Amino acid sequence: MKITTLCYIEKNDKYLMLHRTKKKNDINENKWIGVGGHAEGNESPEECLLREVKEETGLTLTSYQFRALITFVCDKADPEMMCLFTADDFTGELSTCDEGELEWVDKAIVPTLPTWEGDAIFLKYLLEDEKSFFTLKLVYEGDKLVEKHLNFY
Repeated sequence: MKITTLCYIEKNDKYLMLHRTKKKNDINENKWIGVGGHAEGNESPEECLLREVKEETGLTLTSYQFRALITFVCDKADPEMMCLFTADDFTGELSTCDEGELEWVDKAIVPTLPTWEGDAIFLKYLLEDEKSFFTLKLVYEGDKLVEKHLNFY
């Protein structure tokens, strides 16, 4: 099972969102997501998080929290375990991303953006409760969410 990270970076009651518009054959095409990606080699989730955020945004995270472990199962892709983070402090200047457009979006608007059904579920919990850790299993058939299992800790 592949390991990935996803991070929602916060600033002034906004999340930094990535509108995926530039990558060819992108499973996330035209969707709005946080920033992150696949772990390389023997990277820990934290090492992957820091590298991916730097690569995609130019920012260096200085304060972040591990919020959830999300398991994705889909009939069109290999299973994936995603480590979900939020971050509230960073250094550096925002750069151009080769996967899409980066935009600071008001947290109240984020749930209205086009995204995966499962992303809407975990975003809801990130926005409602800034401290709880949870696990979520999402099962897709194509683009359709057919099953979910949620646990809080």
